[in-house]
Amino acid sequence: MPSRRVNPHKVKQHRSYAVPDLAKCLDVHKNTIRNWQRDGLEPVDNSRPILFHGATVRDFLIRRNKARKRPCPQGKMYCLSCRDPRTPARGLLEYLPMTPTTGNLRALCECCGTRMHRRVRKVEIAQIMAGYAVQMAEGHTSIIGKRDPAPNCDLDQEA
Repeated sequence: MPSRRVNPHKVKQHRSYAVPDLAKCLDVHKNTIRNWQRDGLEPVDNSRPILFHGATVRDFLIRRNKARKRPCPQGKMYCLSCRDPRTPARGLLEYLPMTPTTGNLRALCECCGTRMHRRVRKVEIAQIMAGYAVQMAEGHTSIIGKRDPAPNCDLDQEA
């Protein structure tokens, strides 16, 4: 099971935390804090109880979360199955508008065939996916734009 990201902003910078207090603050197990210490989280000193300064903990968690990010380069989309940025299979991309200015690019992974998505601004499609022909799909119509919005309206039953 992959580990989840811990929110570093739950830790107060000007406070010192013991291992159980820090575990409760971040909603993790005490052994997780000890594993972080083994991975480079520095305590205040080597005496017992082991204390961690809040600013040190916050910096450690921010660095740890940044190291886990996998930004997609140009022409690639992130595949959740492969856990790696991949190029679209056969160069086929589809753009689904969600708002007037943004939408989702949709394609299949070249390795495993899983559907991949990437949120983009409409004006940046040519820059992000240079060299690919993007098929523009029609966006979802809202209920306001329809002539007969709801055939099962409760207003008819109130009379």
